[in-house]
Amino acid sequence: MTDTTVNKPLGLVRGMDKVWLALAVILALLALLDWPQFIPAVQFASKALLGTAPFIAFAVFAVAYLKATGAETLLAKAFQGNTIKMIFVAALVGGLAPFCSCEVIPFIAAMLALGAPLAAVMAFWLASPLMDPAMFLITSGTLGWDFAMGKTLAAVGVGLFGGFATLVFARSPLFNDPLREIPKVGCSCGSNNSFDGIPQWRFWTDADRLTAFKDSAFSNAKFLIKWLALAYVIEALMLAYIPAETVARILGGEGIGPIILGAIVGAPAYLNGYAAVPLIDALLAQGMSQGAAMSFVIAGGISSIPAAIAVWALVKPRVFAAYLGFAITGAIMAGLLWQTIAA
Repeated sequence: MTDTTVNKPLGLVRGMDKVWLALAVILALLALLDWPQFIPAVQFASKALLGTAPFIAFAVFAVAYLKATGAETLLAKAFQGNTIKMIFVAALVGGLAPFCSCEVIPFIAAMLALGAPLAAVMAFWLASPLMDPAMFLITSGTLGWDFAMGKTLAAVGVGLFGGFATLVFARSPLFNDPLREIPKVGCSCGSNNSFDGIPQWRFWTDADRLTAFKDSAFSNAKFLIKWLALAYVIEALMLAYIPAETVARILGGEGIGPIILGAIVGAPAYLNGYAAVPLIDALLAQGMSQGAAMSFVIAGGISSIPAAIAVWALVKPRVFAAYLGFAITGAIMAGLLWQTIAA
């Protein structure tokens, strides 16, 4: 006979959101192992989250509005015209559009199947995970307007770099026959509502679009709050337990070494772009160089699991390897340039 007394708590844990679960476990361990640090950590995270709240609210509204109006349809314009124009437009749209990586998989799959040049798609893929309206507001609210603008320009720049590099080597064996068999891929981020045709900016006159607005606002607010709450707690622990001189020694200074290390560490370590912002804030406070911070967020954003899955799902491993190579190289170049500007 099954012991329901044991299974019921286990079922609750399994059904709990993993981010909230991680936050609860971290706080429980902190309370158990270092109670004097528990209250300051909770106060720090709460104050930081409240300070970011206006940026979260505006970002949630902006993304929900664009979702409800059907602005995704404007994405098709990035893949029309001559190839050079497409690369520029795709990099700009990718760096500014509020669409998560998995949302654009079906669209990109259709464009590739219809013969859209891989160079333009590569530009979009590289720029897309790095910046969107919500990311810009969270970044500017925590790291400052200058860093947010620098990352936005870096997102477009890395997209252009990868797009034109792909164009130059388009006829090489690396990019020959790049596609896998196009899969059917679902999406779990944001609202699943999508609209075809011309965007309807007065969305509230349509019941379906109004529902899409509410669904998108709720899901994005929940997404941002849970990740930022976890990130701010981790930031508090980093400031409390990681020696500043260690960070300054490894990731500080003006040379190229910390920038390369930031890109290399950022690529596999990145979990979520929003959560990375408070962590970078903590590392900068402890001596991380500006260039290393920029290379970390660029390399990490492009290689993050959602962004990488979007590319891996559609292209062959050699093209995926090129995507990662462009990410690391572009991140190092962005870090070097930002280090010069910041200095």
